[in-house]
Amino acid sequence: MVRRVFSVAAFMLLAVFMANAGDNDKKGPQLTFENDRHDYGTVYVDDMPETKLDIKFTNTGDEPLVLSRVRACCGTRVTSWPREPIMPDEEETITVEFRLAPRPQRISRSVTVNYNNEQQPVVRYRITGQVVERE
Repeated sequence: MVRRVFSVAAFMLLAVFMANAGDNDKKGPQLTFENDRHDYGTVYVDDMPETKLDIKFTNTGDEPLVLSRVRACCGTRVTSWPREPIMPDEEETITVEFRLAPRPQRISRSVTVNYNNEQQPVVRYRITGQVVERE
């Protein structure tokens, strides 16, 4: 009788462990940028780059990804972002625009994305570079 109770208890413990292990495999929605940043590198005042940028990303998770908020800092404007759910393995784009004054400066912008992931609901995309005078 004791042996049977022990066997049943061990089986139930194993079943609970296996059920929890299956939950750990579930990733949920995952926003993965094509590149983690856009680096303009060094640009010259007399040769300013286009400052409209398409930020590509993919839902690398196993559930639909829903963006709840996309915002940018420092005079950067988010012109478009997907409002519909993004299915697993689907690629989408966030478009931003900003102005650079034709003077030496450091380029340091960020785009913050809030989405439906419980472990990491906020991700940031960085835009960097340096504007200099020609020598």
